[in-house]
Amino acid sequence: MKTLFFCLLALLPLLGLAQQAPPAYQLSTHILDISQGKPAPGVTVRLEKYDDAKKTWAPVAEKQTDAAGRIGDFLPTAGQKTPATGTYKLTFLTRPYFTARQQTSFYPFIEVVFELADGAHYHVPITLSAFGYSTYRGS
Repeated sequence: MKTLFFCLLALLPLLGLAQQAPPAYQLSTHILDISQGKPAPGVTVRLEKYDDAKKTWAPVAEKQTDAAGRIGDFLPTAGQKTPATGTYKLTFLTRPYFTARQQTSFYPFIEVVFELADGAHYHVPITLSAFGYSTYRGS
């Protein structure tokens, strides 16, 4: 038994050498309703990309947060020769979320503009309440 334990212990450093598959999607988001201390399910989130030449926003995708308040599948990487780069905007349509909870909110929607500079995975979450929000680049 001792020998088996030491063999397994010796293999632990090798586990870190295994290559991880690249993420299937380049962008994800998450909403945490800090007034409830819970995720915010069912919030529609729009993704748009800024077109520098036209000086306009072009729609990319529109999805709803799942039961865990997450959207993990913006900007698929499979089959893409180059990563998505440029200036993007996530618009969180918060009014319906608060209306469904019979709450008044100061923010009918929240726009978060950010820049994707390379092929890394970007996580852009928000913490939310009826009268405030915060965002950051997560992992």
